[in-house]
Amino acid sequence: MSFAVDVKTELCRAPIGRKCCAQTEAYGVLLYCNTFHASQARIVTENEAFAQRLPPLFKKAFSLSFDRLPKGGGKQIFEIRGQDKLSAIQQIFGVDPRALALHVNFAMLEENCCRAAFLRGAFLAGGSVTDPRKGYHLELATSHHSVSREVTALMRELDQEPKSAQRKGNTVLYFKQSEKIEDFLTCIGAPLSAMEVMNAKLERDLRGSVNRRVNCDAANLDKAVEAAMSQVEAIRWLEQEGKLITLPEKLREAAALRIAHPEDTLAQLAERCDPPVTKSALNHRLRKLMELGESGRRK
Repeated sequence: MSFAVDVKTELCRAPIGRKCCAQTEAYGVLLYCNTFHASQARIVTENEAFAQRLPPLFKKAFSLSFDRLPKGGGKQIFEIRGQDKLSAIQQIFGVDPRALALHVNFAMLEENCCRAAFLRGAFLAGGSVTDPRKGYHLELATSHHSVSREVTALMRELDQEPKSAQRKGNTVLYFKQSEKIEDFLTCIGAPLSAMEVMNAKLERDLRGSVNRRVNCDAANLDKAVEAAMSQVEAIRWLEQEGKLITLPEKLREAAALRIAHPEDTLAQLAERCDPPVTKSALNHRLRKLMELGESGRRK
């Protein structure tokens, strides 16, 4: 199953609570479903858990049943066509059947539990979310532009700031930040899914940190190898020109160790000195050998 399916399945495990919350959840479903107008309500879903939730949800919310129920798997279609049923729903939500555009009735959403239920219904009907292991994107899409604008205001009251876009005649509210997605999923009743988003982010951040450390270590290793090769080259030149034998004993020891152990780090070479010296001291000796070799070759 996809992550979006898992999220909706978790949401549908929540019990259908008080009648007010059942009504506001159904309200969110209707405003974000396939079709909702004066002559028809049509909900289309492929999510089995959501399909099983719809009949008892509408029964609790409106004391009515659907005029059309799904016949099998795949796309499952629920419809309400009866004018008496549609009129009852419109009356509960204060919908004017003569109005050209739908609007959110904020009087239905005064309680926090009802707001969460409303957004849960909206997500179940018109929401989607990507797998957090692949990216961060959660959205709510509706064909009702006014509704989307007013839902934006509702979400801002809940300290959420979605972005908005137009796509194929729909208005889309979306989040692309993991923290915002976590907050939204927690708000609508999917804390386990929110935790999965958090864990995916931690895993991604850890992997990125490890990769940066590996890349940094690799870069440092490349620099160390390059420096060792330059040191060996300078020492070889001093040896060929007969200058190495004239240098102080400490410099000759450093040169001999570098030639014998070209792959060693400064710390490892410093340990091989007799007696062992600090890495800084050995680095100073090798730098002196480099300077002698380079100055000699420039003459």
